[in-house]
Amino acid sequence: MKAHDPTDAAAAFAELGRIKLGETDLDGVLSRVADLAGRTLPGAAQVSITLLRERGAVTAAHTGDTALQLDELQYERGAGPCLEAAGAGTVVEVPDTAADDRWDGWGADAAKAGMGSVLSLSLPIGDALHGALNVYGDAPRGLGPATVATAQAFVRYAAVALANAHLYDTTASLAQHMQAAMESRAVIEQAKGIIMGERRCSADEAFAILTKVSQDTNRKLRDVATALVERTQRG
Repeated sequence: MKAHDPTDAAAAFAELGRIKLGETDLDGVLSRVADLAGRTLPGAAQVSITLLRERGAVTAAHTGDTALQLDELQYERGAGPCLEAAGAGTVVEVPDTAADDRWDGWGADAAKAGMGSVLSLSLPIGDALHGALNVYGDAPRGLGPATVATAQAFVRYAAVALANAHLYDTTASLAQHMQAAMESRAVIEQAKGIIMGERRCSADEAFAILTKVSQDTNRKLRDVATALVERTQRG
């Protein structure tokens, strides 16, 4: 079992606060959170982060293959500590996996995989995005009260960092979509102007012509407009 310096927690909290969103994305922050948790929490052998997305639960970050495999076993069965913690917004403790009979025998499978204890904590990220921090210990009762207390403080800091990263990603994506929409509108207006000049027709008639070409050729309206503008610019 790894030794942990009591000062590690304070250093980890400080590192979470220093994450620069412009230099990474949500996936990058998730990976850093998992890595920090693995290096900070007493008794942690492996760590993973579960996210509940529209398509179902997924492990968004992990520090070891066993954690990933045991997470995915829960997703297949639809039950387990990480799903319970993420879904109910609570803390789930499994002091001794071999002696735990919850979740259709998942604890026994975890024990066979070499994980003797598990701790899963709710990790709220956004209104529509919830998750859990999952801590796997290789020894029974290896994740005691000190680990629980440190992990609860850790997830409060991590949740802020992840919520900020999620908001940053969402805002950046929205800005990109808006920019693309503006560019599409600009090139379509250019193409309409070209057609109006060539055919002496109205704006509505020019748009109808573009739409028909788009439908007939099974191409996006923007692509049709872009081709027309580029052809005109080439003379």
